[in-house]
Amino acid sequence: MTPIPRRSRRHLSAPAAALSQAASGGLSRRALLGTGLAAGAGAALTGCAPPPPPSGGGLTSLELPTDVSDTEKILKWANWTAYLDMNGKETKSPTLEAFMEQTGIEVTYSEDVDDNDSYYAKVAPQLRAGQSIDRDIFTLTDWMTGRVIRDQLCQPLELIQMPNVVNNLLQPLKDVSFDPGRNYSITWQSGFAGIGYNRDKVGRELKTLDDLWADDLKGRIVVLSEFRDTAGLVMQSQGVDIDSDWGRAEFEAALDFIEQKIEEGYIRKVKGNSYMEDLTSGNAVAGITWSGDIFVLAYDTEDPSWTFTIPESGGTLWSDNLMVPITSTHRSNAQRLMDYYYDPAVAAQVAAWVNYVCPVDGAQAEMEKIDPDLAESPWIFPTADFISERNIQQFRALDADEDIEYADLWSTKVMGN
Repeated sequence: MTPIPRRSRRHLSAPAAALSQAASGGLSRRALLGTGLAAGAGAALTGCAPPPPPSGGGLTSLELPTDVSDTEKILKWANWTAYLDMNGKETKSPTLEAFMEQTGIEVTYSEDVDDNDSYYAKVAPQLRAGQSIDRDIFTLTDWMTGRVIRDQLCQPLELIQMPNVVNNLLQPLKDVSFDPGRNYSITWQSGFAGIGYNRDKVGRELKTLDDLWADDLKGRIVVLSEFRDTAGLVMQSQGVDIDSDWGRAEFEAALDFIEQKIEEGYIRKVKGNSYMEDLTSGNAVAGITWSGDIFVLAYDTEDPSWTFTIPESGGTLWSDNLMVPITSTHRSNAQRLMDYYYDPAVAAQVAAWVNYVCPVDGAQAEMEKIDPDLAESPWIFPTADFISERNIQQFRALDADEDIEYADLWSTKVMGN
């Protein structure tokens, strides 16, 4: 069993309050749940730079809309579910409230992103047509970030206006191949895909991917609609090194297996971030999940038996990135928010809630002031040894043709069921 790290809980109304309360400790979600922490040093994300993007045409000159940030103090941010510090079940974020009080910028925060493909399919046609999507920041995973940059659907960033980002972005993330020099995107969080399950409802530990396919769990398993995670984990269980030069045969073998488990009734749903609804309701008790979501679920349901573990055959690692859509007229406001979240004290507070891998240098030291145990959590500050010993890999980059081909295969064989 992999014990669940917990998150701090505190209310803030201003940056000064954020700093003072972080320094004073306070009520910890880990303490509320009475769970322990996996041991491990919280070092930088060494050796975990994202993979190359699909090949394609380079960026040419972009026609940018007029930035009206000076006169319109507003900002609209699209993110994934359970991906920002929140006050319990309320809809306000202490760090976001502090940002708004500090800057006077009114931020509308929306949990719009359920799945990379579905979100991109919704907004890309509007962006290509030069139409507003009514968002000034969207948050997408590495491979999709590469596609957005390649398709010229996001704006360049002015790093000179973002000193926290320049100084505090972890070194391995500064010069990623899909965005050399970080001219268009900034890492929000990183995380792992593995097995999430309710230990009490399952009645045993789940250590391997094969453990999911037990008769008493039939119809109670959910898996992610992001094929790089679900198919990636299945490929690892079939002996494939997913960051090496595998091909269509290996990918189809994984999809055939997943299709079989759907037809046999083991897999209840293939979903994006909404898979959490099935786990919360009890319709599902286990599945292929993302790490931080299970930590959120344990707190929100007040059930410490929710557990996340990396299968013995390995897990996947990914990052999500902040970008400014090509049609946004509030780029400067967006950059101010991005830079704010690269203040180590602010980043630590977010990490203490979401329990994903923090990309901000200095946040681990700030986490010591919030919760010393969380500062030692390998789920937030993993070491290179933690990643290599558990065979945590990144799904290899697909070229443009493979990206289309494999997405079609996934859609036909798996999502069509």
